[in-house]
Amino acid sequence: MLAILFPAIDPIAIQIGPLAIRWYALAYLIGFVAGWRYCIYLARKDQRPPTAVDFDDFLTWAVIGVILGGRLGYVLFYNTAYYLNNPLEALAVWHGGMSFHGGMLGVIAAIFLFAYRRRFSPLALGDIISCAVPIGLFFGRIANFVNAELWGRVTDVSWGVIFPSERAGGLPRHPSQLYEAALEGLVLFVVLAILAQRSSIRNRPGMLGGIFLIGYGLSRILVEHFREPDPQLGFLLGGNVTMGQILSVPMVLAGLALIVIARRRGEVSRQAGSEGARDGA
Repeated sequence: MLAILFPAIDPIAIQIGPLAIRWYALAYLIGFVAGWRYCIYLARKDQRPPTAVDFDDFLTWAVIGVILGGRLGYVLFYNTAYYLNNPLEALAVWHGGMSFHGGMLGVIAAIFLFAYRRRFSPLALGDIISCAVPIGLFFGRIANFVNAELWGRVTDVSWGVIFPSERAGGLPRHPSQLYEAALEGLVLFVVLAILAQRSSIRNRPGMLGGIFLIGYGLSRILVEHFREPDPQLGFLLGGNVTMGQILSVPMVLAGLALIVIARRRGEVSRQAGSEGARDGA
C-alpha cells in the first residue's frame, strides 16, 4: 500500500529562550492580522458604514468572540460529560480544544453587539467579516496538519499520510486537514472575493454572509466523510454522521434564510427607488 510518511515538523515555529511560539498560535495571529487588513480593504471600497476605523476597533471584539466562543463551543458540543466532571479544565485552553462553530457563534454575537453600539447594520458588518474568515480557516487547517491532529479516516489512496500519533495506528489516512484548508479556506475565499467585487451583491446586506454560511457548511459536511470523528463522540444518530455535520446543517439553513432576506430587501429598495423617480418626474 502506497503512503506518505508524515514529515518531521517541529510544532514550535519560533523559540527564543523559554519563549516558544507554536505554529498553531502563529496561524491564529496571521489569520487575525491578515483578515483585519482584508476587511479594511473591502470597507474602503464603499463609502458607507462599517468604515476602516470600525474594523480597527472590531478586531479586539473578534479575538474575544473567537476564543471564548470557540472554547465554550468545544466544551458544550464535543466533550460535555468530561467538563461537567472537571469544570476547571474548561479554563485550560492551553490543553487544546476549540470549536469552529462555537467561535463562529461568538463572532456573530460580537458583530451584533458592536453594530448595535455603532448604529449600523450587523448584516453589512457580517458580510465583510465573512469574506475574511476563510483566511483564518486556511492557516488554521494548515496548522492542524503541522500538529498532526484532526487527521482523516484510513484510506488506500496514494496520497494517504501515516501520522505519528499512536491513535492513528500507523495506518495511511486522508490528510483531511488539507482538504479543509483547500475548500473552507482557499476556494471559499476566492468565491467570496469575486462576488464581493459585484455591486449587485455588496448592495444587498446579508448576501455575502449567507453565501459564506452555505459554502462553509457544505464544505464541512463533505470533508467530514473523510475526517476521523472525534474519539469521545464517534459516529452519531446510529449511523455515519458526525458532530461536525450536525452542526453544519443549521449553518446551511441560516445561509439560505440570509440570502432570501437579502434578495427581498434588494427588491424593496429597487421598488422604492423607482417609485421615487416617478414621483420626481
